[in-house]
Amino acid sequence: MGNAMNSLDPHTPPLSLGRLGFGGAGIGNLYRAIPDGQALATVLAAWDAGIRYFDTAPHYGLGLSEQRLGAVLRDKPREEFVISTKVGRVLEPDSGGGQDPEGFDVPATSRRMWDFSEGGIRRSIEDSLERLGLDHVDIAYLHDPDVHDLQAGISEALPVLEKLRAEGLVKAIGVGINSAEAALECVEAADLDLVMLAGRYTLLEQPDVPLLDRCLERSTGVVSVGAYNSGLLARPDVPEDAHYNYDQAPPEVLERARALAALCRDFGVELPTAALQFPLRHPAVVNVTAGATSPEQVATNAARMESPVPEELWAALEERRA
Repeated sequence: MGNAMNSLDPHTPPLSLGRLGFGGAGIGNLYRAIPDGQALATVLAAWDAGIRYFDTAPHYGLGLSEQRLGAVLRDKPREEFVISTKVGRVLEPDSGGGQDPEGFDVPATSRRMWDFSEGGIRRSIEDSLERLGLDHVDIAYLHDPDVHDLQAGISEALPVLEKLRAEGLVKAIGVGINSAEAALECVEAADLDLVMLAGRYTLLEQPDVPLLDRCLERSTGVVSVGAYNSGLLARPDVPEDAHYNYDQAPPEVLERARALAALCRDFGVELPTAALQFPLRHPAVVNVTAGATSPEQVATNAARMESPVPEELWAALEERRA
């Protein structure tokens, strides 16, 4: 078992994340730019809503997310919050100009370079601390090994993270990943505290591999992100132009989402409320982290997480999946 969860139930790790976390991609100008003031107000709204787990990455806006998050959190009592960032990509200065080609509305003043080496990972954390203005991060995730080179991630990067945890540089380690199959390989290969699983354990879809049960056996906590499946489940009524996996949702997926919305409505629950709370039904899931780009979105997510959902709805959903 990983140091951060040693001999404890996965739902009560020493790094208490709370039920709802704040995801920092949006304040890194994912898809569209938001003003600095709005970004900082959004982070403050998360703090005021009682959120104490914040996740970011160098990838998010070429460091902008880390800078904005740190601008707020460095003034908060350090022992009162948990922050995670990611390694695997280092930012190199780039004078080529233009806009970031990877979906963030920021100038391309840097370029991302994959680097799973020990030197690259240590440098990545040092650079993140400088942008954040903090003296340590609590959790380091290997970011997207399934996108770059899964086997290199397992054989090279994860042992480095285990080493950094043993040194006390970070309290917990994990992977941030989109593939449940790849996540399971990482869990079997390394002593991970956490898996941040994006979009693969949601109200709409659950993985066909025994990832969550295996995480429970190994006391590896799961942080669920992408609970709205790229916005598909983010509204009570599913519109024609809804996105799924960052693209236009195909007709059969729209139909499934609308059937879920109708079932939720039968029990007096809005689809996004059920979607946000669903992952926590599995005992391996220790937190659901959701992004936001405005204080209003933060308040909505916080309210949804606390809104009562009758057990009868969960039973009906379980019966539907059977």
